[in-house]
Amino acid sequence: MTESPSPPVISVMLIVADAEAAVAWYKTALGATELWNLGGVAGLEIGGAPFFLHEVNPQNPTETSPDRAGVTSCRVEVFVDGPDQFLARAIAAGAIAGAAIEDHRVPWGTHRQGGFTDPFGHRWSVGDPSPLRS
Repeated sequence: MTESPSPPVISVMLIVADAEAAVAWYKTALGATELWNLGGVAGLEIGGAPFFLHEVNPQNPTETSPDRAGVTSCRVEVFVDGPDQFLARAIAAGAIAGAAIEDHRVPWGTHRQGGFTDPFGHRWSVGDPSPLRS
């Protein structure tokens, strides 16, 4: 019997200055689960959505962490049933508050969203899962 191919999965690899500290922070602040850890590279997930961490590699100057570069060009989006609580937990654990959670009028109704910047320089938007159902 032939196995069906797995559907594509899109994820992010976040470059961080200290992978061990980042793994600990994402577990504490965002409730992430550690899937595996190779020391310097780790797989995590939040509610079944995988993401990965990779420590800065001095031999690869094309990739650096936002905290070292002083800028980020990517925003990580997380959709949860309780965006207010998720954002509050991240801020309580040391994230820098961004936009407060507020209601946005969108074609499918109301979308609650806000955001933060994690201690490693990555920007996150936190919202309810309504865009996934539109």
